[in-house]
Amino acid sequence: MKVHNLFLDGFRNYENFTAAFSDRVNIIVGNNAQGKTNLLEAIYFLTAGHSFRSAKGDRDLIAFNRDEATIRATIFSCGREQTLQAHLSRVRRRRLYANDVKLKTAAELSGRLTAVLFCPDDIEIIRGGPALRRRLLDGCLCQLRPRYALALSEYNRLIDHKTRVLRDHHEKPSLLGTLEDFNQRLAETGAEIIAVRAAYTNLLSRIAARVHHKFSDGVENLTISYKTVKTIDNPHQKPAALVPLLREHQQSHMKAELESGLCLSGPHKDDLEIKINDIPARTFASQGQARTAALSIKLAEREIHFEDRGEYPVLLLDDVLSELDKKRQSFVLNHIHKGQVFITCCNLGDISAVVDGHVLTIEAGCLVEKL
Repeated sequence: MKVHNLFLDGFRNYENFTAAFSDRVNIIVGNNAQGKTNLLEAIYFLTAGHSFRSAKGDRDLIAFNRDEATIRATIFSCGREQTLQAHLSRVRRRRLYANDVKLKTAAELSGRLTAVLFCPDDIEIIRGGPALRRRLLDGCLCQLRPRYALALSEYNRLIDHKTRVLRDHHEKPSLLGTLEDFNQRLAETGAEIIAVRAAYTNLLSRIAARVHHKFSDGVENLTISYKTVKTIDNPHQKPAALVPLLREHQQSHMKAELESGLCLSGPHKDDLEIKINDIPARTFASQGQARTAALSIKLAEREIHFEDRGEYPVLLLDDVLSELDKKRQSFVLNHIHKGQVFITCCNLGDISAVVDGHVLTIEAGCLVEKL
């Protein structure tokens, strides 16, 4: 999996930008607020059709003085060269293309370009709320499993519809007649999501434990377990067996849902329980332990991609090394010699002494040629 070149027009602070990349390590250097993270964001956008930063949709990705933005990349994936494009607009719906063919949904990007991202905020995978850990699961699975991406998209659509029914049924009582159908479809789609998430979590836990054991010099054991609705004791079942258990949970929460106007039952409430030496990491892990655990999970995610696809995903490291001590920096840098890597930093420092990479200097959204 490689990104050969990238073209940006009106994306964030990139007015008009073109760059070619090395198939191995690319070191993106520049002062703060010059656009280093924006460059990684553009690459990541082409993996799934959304940013890893903005929660407000495409409008935040378009330059202030522009009405439209373009991201275009030539990549090598699945044994052949391909092109991916995204056209974003303030007034029209986005348009996504793969090999000049317009895609109907962002889910159709799944599997074409895969990437694993780590940034300083990813410590919140360990310390933050359940939504961040669900996003971790969904981000990887949507890249690896196009069917999962479609199921998740359908589930979110159904949740939106059910929420409107719960919110508006006081004024329109007839809407309650649609709840049974929505609940059944949510249970069926949710069962597919749970089964895939549970299987992936087992794999992630096994590989992350191995990475973390080495990362911590053998003194810490990392475990990850999947937690879903209380009526499901064992999520490692076929979806058909999970559907009635989801329906049971729905029924037990129906009164609370009608009173609150919120969907309180289903895999959109799931979580991962992460422990270090059998102690909950969210509550008791130190800053260093949490960062090491989060990095271990991301490096494990990369190995899962390789085992599944036979090629490493693009690895995006956004200002990660500055947050690590020398020992942990060395561990990370010694684990990125396979596949294509993008590392952002404010100065080359010790990176160039450990990693032989292609250096690109960014100033105010422009590529600066250094003599």
